[in-house]
Amino acid sequence: MRSCWSLRLSSFSFAVICLAFAHFSTAQFSLPNEIILNKAPELEPYLFPVNPGQPNFLAGTMGELRTTHFHAGIDVRTNSMIGVPILATQQGYVSRIIVGAYGYGHALMIKHPDGNTSLYGHLDKFKGPIARYVLEEQYKRKSFDLDLNFEVSQFPIQRGDTIGLSGNTGGSSGPHLHFEIRDQNNEALNPLSFGFTEVKDKYAPIALKVALVAMDKNSRVNDRFGRFEFSLVRSGNNYKLPFPIFANGRIGVEILAHDKIDLSQFRCGISQIEMRVDSARIFTQEIKKFSFEDSYDIITLMDFKTLKTKGTRFNKLYVGDGNALKFYDGVVSKGVIQVAEGQRKIAIALRDFSGNTSNVSFSLKSDPLTEDARFLEAMQKPIDFDIVENTLVINSKPCSSQKDGKAVIHVNGIQNTISPNYANSLRNVYLVDLRSGLPDSIQTCAGTVPLNFKGIIPSGTDYDYYSDLIDIKFKNGNLYDTLYLNTSHEISEKGREKFTIATLTTPLHNTIAVTLKPTISYSKTEKTFAYHIEGNRFEFVGGEWTNGRIQFNTKELGQFTVLADSTPPSIGRIYCNPRTARFRIYDNLSGIAKFEANINGEWLLMKYDYKTGIVQSERLDSKKLLKGDFQLKVTDRAGNERIHKQKIL
Repeated sequence: MRSCWSLRLSSFSFAVICLAFAHFSTAQFSLPNEIILNKAPELEPYLFPVNPGQPNFLAGTMGELRTTHFHAGIDVRTNSMIGVPILATQQGYVSRIIVGAYGYGHALMIKHPDGNTSLYGHLDKFKGPIARYVLEEQYKRKSFDLDLNFEVSQFPIQRGDTIGLSGNTGGSSGPHLHFEIRDQNNEALNPLSFGFTEVKDKYAPIALKVALVAMDKNSRVNDRFGRFEFSLVRSGNNYKLPFPIFANGRIGVEILAHDKIDLSQFRCGISQIEMRVDSARIFTQEIKKFSFEDSYDIITLMDFKTLKTKGTRFNKLYVGDGNALKFYDGVVSKGVIQVAEGQRKIAIALRDFSGNTSNVSFSLKSDPLTEDARFLEAMQKPIDFDIVENTLVINSKPCSSQKDGKAVIHVNGIQNTISPNYANSLRNVYLVDLRSGLPDSIQTCAGTVPLNFKGIIPSGTDYDYYSDLIDIKFKNGNLYDTLYLNTSHEISEKGREKFTIATLTTPLHNTIAVTLKPTISYSKTEKTFAYHIEGNRFEFVGGEWTNGRIQFNTKELGQFTVLADSTPPSIGRIYCNPRTARFRIYDNLSGIAKFEANINGEWLLMKYDYKTGIVQSERLDSKKLLKGDFQLKVTDRAGNERIHKQKIL
């Protein structure tokens, strides 16, 4: 656990698994009314689930910003130990158990008489009759993965019962307990609001940077359009920019900050953020609870492009398009600051759950629009472009032979000449409102760039895009905001096809259907699938072939390719003896799909940790040795199989 944000739930697959765990029927697990009425007034206070009565330390807090979701509970450190007893926080009954390699890993849920539900994730083992029941169900169903629901009377639990041992299963990057409390509506509550004295916090949040965003074509930050980051200077719990920032028009503010917990090096979440402009409050964000249905909408709260390109999580202090989260109160003009004249004084208060507060301050000094930009740096490329909201931003090196810096854009075959919106001796910058038409290309003295725009896709409607190479079906709600769709196709020197659909930095609310029409013939289509290109990695997407076309669903835009995987997974024996069988399995492209072991033809449970690739046997009868013919079969997503056989003496 390198930081609060490093606990692995960063890929979309993890988010899907965790959200699937979140979406259970609360009515199905509700206690009878007479139990609630009789027991609720007599309930003891909730018990801290790890070493109650002793100081405990956290590696994560409720509501903090993860890559794909809001963190739904607290992460309790176990001193890097596996096997620490985990106690039931309150009486009730076991309502659900999940066993899996991803997400929460081995997890247990307890329904309580007051209607709340507690969750204990990343367990190494369950304890008591539950452990035996789970093992028997795995053998009965011949499956490592389980999702079990229980009736009120099956596994009653008393406050303080040991329900499991801490572990590192699922999407955890270090031993700890993930602990949640949910209400009757399945909304995540802050466990620290239940009066636990085991966790102390006297440290105020830490602010690192602010980012200022020009919100429209006529807005500027230091004479420029776009998004710009500034490092803060610290003095105790106060942070500031030592100089005013020149600005004009509508400006959005973002902040990079985290909280600290006593005796912990981990970066945790901030409960409340408030921003004032000239002493008037215009923005408040407070995360007290949230619905799991809204968890993936975290990407509307953060600057998604910066998250994807730099890995940093800037919290927007304005409510952008597509943000329907319920964390805001008293927001004026969506939190956007208007800078017209004079100087605006900005004050930001960051508060953690314990009330510790840090303050951030800076000023925005009005600066009229000008074509002579003072802060433009030299360019590495002759010409490049970017899309910011509804604006196409073109940067071009100036040429000594062309004093006026004019550029030519082509829109639907019509040629238009435009001048730089601002410039200096190092670069010319052109701003084009895409709502007025999609340019085919732009030409400056530094070169010509094809833009490959195909259409304007509204966020609130169904839209089908068809072409000779790519078909896409957008449904109402797939997009958070209008998409200016650009697509392209190329074949590399190695003969690999690459299809581009918009950019990786454009978020999707849910999956879209894509059909690729390769120009290369693939002979082994049964082993050939679509992959999402992520830097130097290929992330398996899948797909089905029909008439030479491959169709798949994706939650991400960007670049895709089609690859054949004919290489079976690898199986490395760690040890295999009468006591246990332990192997490391790995696949270098499509990934592991399934595995199965048997001893003398009888199914044998293999527990799987995807982080290490290790599978290890567990017998139904722990006293029965592994003797005879052992077989382990591993299959990847392309259907390639590898079988390891040996005789155990």
